[in-house]
Amino acid sequence: MYDSLRGAAAIVGIGELKPERQRRGRDAMSLLTEACYLAIQDAGLTKKDIDGLVLEPELAIGGGGFNPRMAEHMGIFPRWATSSDTQGAAGVCMALQAAAYIQAGLCDIVLCGMGAAIDPDAPRRRGGGGGTETATTEFQDPFGPTVGANGWYAMIAQRHEHLYGTSVETRAKVAVDFRRNANHNPRAVFHDTPITVDDVVNSRLVADPLHLLECVMPCCGGAAYVVARADIARSLRKPPAFILGGGLGIPRSNLTHVGEITIAPAGLAARNAYEMSGYGPRDIQVREVYDSFTITVVCEMEDAGFCPKGEWNAWSKEQDFTFTGNLPTNTHGGNLSAGQASTAGGCAQVTEAVRQIRREAQEHQVPGPTDIVLITGSGGTFSQQSAMVLGSVAAL
Repeated sequence: MYDSLRGAAAIVGIGELKPERQRRGRDAMSLLTEACYLAIQDAGLTKKDIDGLVLEPELAIGGGGFNPRMAEHMGIFPRWATSSDTQGAAGVCMALQAAAYIQAGLCDIVLCGMGAAIDPDAPRRRGGGGGTETATTEFQDPFGPTVGANGWYAMIAQRHEHLYGTSVETRAKVAVDFRRNANHNPRAVFHDTPITVDDVVNSRLVADPLHLLECVMPCCGGAAYVVARADIARSLRKPPAFILGGGLGIPRSNLTHVGEITIAPAGLAARNAYEMSGYGPRDIQVREVYDSFTITVVCEMEDAGFCPKGEWNAWSKEQDFTFTGNLPTNTHGGNLSAGQASTAGGCAQVTEAVRQIRREAQEHQVPGPTDIVLITGSGGTFSQQSAMVLGSVAAL
């Protein structure tokens, strides 16, 4: 038996749909189903081999019971199934849950994934109804920031700028380097659109100090992967990506009642992942960091141990985050440039990490070693963030 999750299970199959601005006639279930079948086929398995499910639609729309509906829809009848209520952190958490269930003997081969739909012809869902009041509603609803996440993340960026002098130019470097990665990824939404720092700085201000090209663009799509018991993983046709360690940090529900808002809980998650895996920040060869906004990357990179806290301005100028650089990060373009299919964007970080470990990324393959990869996920506004270290056989 394993005394931790390290090496107990591995990702053996991946499936991902190209992110698109919209897809007519498709819902989240159909998009996720397609991605799931791609993952099962990639692993060289059939749906009869799947005995565990960890699946969710976009932000768990439609209430509970999604796994039973997917089981019926796909004709998969598992002996264990659950969900992952961690929003954008779920892409990583699903893999850790699957490994834990496998280690516990509840199942052997687990299908994980998420889907998100944008159908312009579908009836728009309207909010409302009771039961949504929280302790923060009295002040947050009438006087909160802009609609969506932009305003919340702008508060973090403002605070980081106040404390450390972080400039829009050094935040823009994140968007520019990730866009160059996307320019080498035919699946990326912005594959054919290069940008410069000036383009980012001069793009429309969305929520001060964040500019348009510092923010993700809503997309639809789906991503999925298959996690298998270690001995099964070694017997399959593709090189396995072993789950070496992971963690989740939850400091708050939102920014309304919190202390220092620039501290990313990915730091706590990463420390747990490092301890379990036996590797540290200096050992990581590739980073797939959740990038809902440029400031998300800044804080995650600092608190995950790659950059001293508050030294982003000087430190980032010496780094190259492109897939050919000294610190390859978000090698497919990340959510900012490959496209964020809502919370399924977190699953796409995982599938890209597996491609890099397998050395199947083709035009955007990191030329150097890719045996040890860190992946992070982020839900809400630094509400919950996950981290996982994946490794090749050589990293065990």
